[in-house]
Amino acid sequence: MRVLNVNATLDPVSGGGTTERTFQLSRSMARAGTECAVLTLEGGLAPERMEALAGARVFALPLLWGRYYVPKVSLASLEKVRVAVEGSDVVHLMNHWTFLNAVVYLLARRLGKPYVVCPAGALPIYGRSRHLKAVYNRLVGYGIIRNAAGHVAITADEIPHFEAYGIKAGRVSVIPNGIDPSDYRAKDDAGFRQRYGLGGAPFILFVGRLNRIKGPDLLLKAFVRAKDELPGHLLVFAGPDEGMLPELQKNVAGSGIGDRVRFVGYLGDEEKSRAYHAADLLVVPSRQEAMSIVALEAGICGTPVLLTDRCGFDEIRSAGGGRVVSASIEGLRAGLVELLGDPAGLTRMGENLRRLAQDRYTWNSAIEEYLKLYEHILGLRAQRGRSAGP
Repeated sequence: MRVLNVNATLDPVSGGGTTERTFQLSRSMARAGTECAVLTLEGGLAPERMEALAGARVFALPLLWGRYYVPKVSLASLEKVRVAVEGSDVVHLMNHWTFLNAVVYLLARRLGKPYVVCPAGALPIYGRSRHLKAVYNRLVGYGIIRNAAGHVAITADEIPHFEAYGIKAGRVSVIPNGIDPSDYRAKDDAGFRQRYGLGGAPFILFVGRLNRIKGPDLLLKAFVRAKDELPGHLLVFAGPDEGMLPELQKNVAGSGIGDRVRFVGYLGDEEKSRAYHAADLLVVPSRQEAMSIVALEAGICGTPVLLTDRCGFDEIRSAGGGRVVSASIEGLRAGLVELLGDPAGLTRMGENLRRLAQDRYTWNSAIEEYLKLYEHILGLRAQRGRSAGP
């Protein structure tokens, strides 16, 4: 079986959760022996990323406009897309609002190639460029979703998003995000603390892009409210700026806690693993999320999680691996005070979350589900072909 995974970017800095999902899924498929290719754009595609994808063929198109991930259109680029799609048995479209998805969709339909869509929480019109997204849906977006041979949700909470596009719930397969435990073995608490001036103080960790949808402003305001109840704790923001850093820094300066907040920028690979291991608590304050990959990353490191009820991962609460609160300043404040007030409880939660991640959320398990879905789709097509007859 030949699988083509499509995502407009594999840049770990700016790409976010869908980028990581595409990368991990492609790498794991190739390691498992599935013939896998990736179609993406060149922006942020570092040599280390390419090396890590050894075993998967990568088709990378030149980038014209980074903000909207628009490729340079040329005969060479179109030919590369054609070769990638024509050489696949099934196409997997990740995300939703991309020019690349639209081009691949049109070509897949023309070539008669079945495709699966996995928007990973992107279907609702939320955040910036709402008008452009509405136009995109009218032109091509609704067609992409409605004509797909398979529909993948990260969590069951995402099924209503598909229903809003006219897809019945029974047609949606729920395949969650995964984790590769071998990526998170690096640990050096003392070294990490020294590099970022944390001393021996316990600290709260945020990992993600500094933009509104991820909620760093909610977490900062919650920490300010809780500062007297958590006098010894620090707050560390790890992630690239997407426009909110000046606002956050201004709020820190005006709150009188400048010595207790750190902005350390993007942390990748082993350094991110060290951050998770060293932290007392990861907080995911997102306003909207399909399923938090960073919660799994922290969990495999044994670090408990406080997250909002907009993150699609309420199972953390039932597994005893953390707390789920409302996506509000007060909800986060109460969660911080409750969890950090019980160090022994935090340790137990971290172990519970580690077991949950290891038992239920590895990429090997996710790959098995994807391959079953692909085989089902291809089997149905073969049956239709035989029924049509000569």
